[in-house]
Amino acid sequence: MPATLRDVAERAQVSIRTVSNVMRGYTHVSDRTRTRVLAAVEELDYRPNPAARTLRTGRTGMLALIVPEIDVPYFSALARDVIAAAAELDFRVMIDQTGHDHERERELLTGDDREMLFDGVLFSPLVTQAELLEMNPSTRIPLVLLGEHDFDDRFDHVAIDNVRAAHDAVRHLLERGRTRIAAIGAQPQEQYATPQQRTAGYELALREAGIEPNPGHTRSAAHYSRADGYAAATELLRLDPRPDAILCFSDLLAMGAMRAVFDAGLTVPDDVAIVGIDDIEEGHYSRPTLTSVSLDTAFIAEHAVARIAARIEEPDLPPEQIVAPHALHVRESSGG
Repeated sequence: MPATLRDVAERAQVSIRTVSNVMRGYTHVSDRTRTRVLAAVEELDYRPNPAARTLRTGRTGMLALIVPEIDVPYFSALARDVIAAAAELDFRVMIDQTGHDHERERELLTGDDREMLFDGVLFSPLVTQAELLEMNPSTRIPLVLLGEHDFDDRFDHVAIDNVRAAHDAVRHLLERGRTRIAAIGAQPQEQYATPQQRTAGYELALREAGIEPNPGHTRSAAHYSRADGYAAATELLRLDPRPDAILCFSDLLAMGAMRAVFDAGLTVPDDVAIVGIDDIEEGHYSRPTLTSVSLDTAFIAEHAVARIAARIEEPDLPPEQIVAPHALHVRESSGG
């Protein structure tokens, strides 16, 4: 018969609560007591029973991470960092994706099964906003929003300053002497905050330099993929005069754009400088290497998990809005 928490407590001559505290990693247990409890755990080959813990505490020890596309490098990195941050606080993470589908986002956000399966949800939505505004935070599962939407202040929110990130990238290109700077990644027909904010940052930097943004220099992208970057850059390169630089709203778009430049018989960065956003590993090894704005996924994950853990313990905590840092890494694609 498997050993129980009570068996461990009796062997270590401590209370069941002390054993539980040791197993959960609480720091206020003395080293001597901790050593005794861990020795009893080893001797009895004790294994925690998740079902029993759920019945006892009303918690599962599980968090949900919901992202638009897990195969996008940014979201893959975010998932990796969330899993690591959650493990530090004794949580496990289940990942789901919405596939950019509005109904899927609504279902995952409001489904009753969320409250039974998970202690909290980390949610990176693209299109859901009305449902969030209609939710009553006091009656729902603990929720932390990730991403760059302009939500109200009733929910915890960890985000990137996308306006400043795009602004810094364009300012870098201006400092390199580029004046005909195009942008790939706008989505004017959608309500997604990320492309709207990055477009605003792109235009702000141009205006600060005394350059009025040229509508013909902006190209949309249905998905932030290499194929969309290639197609958009191919269009831009047909302009006369053609752009001498392109800001891409993701590194995957930038990879496609660089290929389009080469296929047009031009070079990066001599003819067209290119900057991306995300700083994915692929860009470190491309030829040329890609100048990119790095988004601190580790910071986002650490603060989001810490916030959800705090809200699980104290549901009435006032919401916090946390802005993650970013940094421009200059490489060969912009003349670095």
